[in-house]
Amino acid sequence: MKSAVETLNPTRVRLTVEVPFEELKDSLDAAYKKINQQVTVKGFRKGKVPARVIDQRFGRGAVLEEAVNDALPKFYTDAVNEAELSPLGQPEVDITELKDGETLNFTAEVDIRPAIEIPDYSGIEVEVDAVEVSDEDVDKSVEQLRERFASTSPVERAAEDGDVVTIDLEAKVDGEVLEDGVASDVSYTIGSGELLDGIDDAVKGVEAGGEATFTSELKGGSAAGKEAEVTVKVTQVAKRELPELDDEFAQLASEFDTLEELRADSRKRLENMKQYDQATQAQERVLEKLLELVEVPVPEKLLEDEINTRKHNLEHHQLGQMGLDLAKYLEIQGKTEEEFETETREAAVKGIKTQFVLDELVKQEKLNVNQEELTEHLMRRAASSGMSPDQFAQAVVEQGQVPLLVGEVARGKALAVVVEKATVKDTNGEIVDLEDEEEDEATEAPATTEAESTEAPAEEKTEG
Repeated sequence: MKSAVETLNPTRVRLTVEVPFEELKDSLDAAYKKINQQVTVKGFRKGKVPARVIDQRFGRGAVLEEAVNDALPKFYTDAVNEAELSPLGQPEVDITELKDGETLNFTAEVDIRPAIEIPDYSGIEVEVDAVEVSDEDVDKSVEQLRERFASTSPVERAAEDGDVVTIDLEAKVDGEVLEDGVASDVSYTIGSGELLDGIDDAVKGVEAGGEATFTSELKGGSAAGKEAEVTVKVTQVAKRELPELDDEFAQLASEFDTLEELRADSRKRLENMKQYDQATQAQERVLEKLLELVEVPVPEKLLEDEINTRKHNLEHHQLGQMGLDLAKYLEIQGKTEEEFETETREAAVKGIKTQFVLDELVKQEKLNVNQEELTEHLMRRAASSGMSPDQFAQAVVEQGQVPLLVGEVARGKALAVVVEKATVKDTNGEIVDLEDEEEDEATEAPATTEAESTEAPAEEKTEG
């Protein structure tokens, strides 16, 4: 076999392959054997029909077609390996010449990973938010904990903001009560915004036994997005009572003996959260600077696949769970369809460029992924997918996505190398030491194309 490579553009090549006919022998033998098992010829036992009889009865062309279809993947793979290419997706194959007993010639056009040159990135500088926890932040945190330990007691008065009301609901669309539009004994805190728009104004001022009617757009269910006439009946009004902020509350709500100790712990927790956010922010900004340094051509077919995957995931998974369609989502976001298309394309381009650059860094820095790192990453992915680690691991193995997970971990490590060499300062001008945070996040992939996402195991589309 002989092959040659023609570069069509930085992300696409055409392979020209010439195969001597004798190299088709194994595939021809396999073709005759397969046809033998499928046909019946009078005078011959099944599977024992001679090749010449098959040629006469069914045509030599059928045999050649079967043999070529069997042989092409191997010859294509050999040509790709010989040229040391990294193909993306499936090739477009064209048989240019097939002469029985002489030769098989074909071409294969395929997208490839572009050659990327990573420049010196040690001079990258970024600014991140300073880790500052104010007394107000601590007050808010303690108040949220206090809210969780609030108690309620029924009152004989009209409902007010902050009260907890027990209500029955009935929704009508076009005068008809919806099958899924009736609910009883619903507990609702006025002002929480957790139910329908307009319900707060409707129930405020209503006593137990009273009712009110209001109009609201339904957020979910069979009539999601439609205007409904909603009748709400208040069956109980209860006042929320918060515990006193003292040492007794600290003992009730935590393992601490004093309120001072509880506040100190809240401050430490907030600092840890902000340090994590700061490390994430540093990663994102260093990545943006790195991408600015590297010229990365993007294969158009790969880009279109990525855009379509992002749209599909949004429309059929994220929005579907919220009872929204794309039109309603854009209305809520205040975006036009053109703006949405532009943002989706930009995000897809960034995702692909990120993957290409970090994969190149993995090779350049000779980074490897050990079993412990892979296991930790798998545990995180399982948690985010809502599956148990065992279930997630089984799904990953069954769908052949272990290399995908390894790639995510490796890319996370590659970005950690760049962040380590970057200068990171906070908004106060202080140098930020991210060493501890980097150790925690080193196995987290900073970005991946959605076509590859393993948050819910799915078929890999980026690599062919």
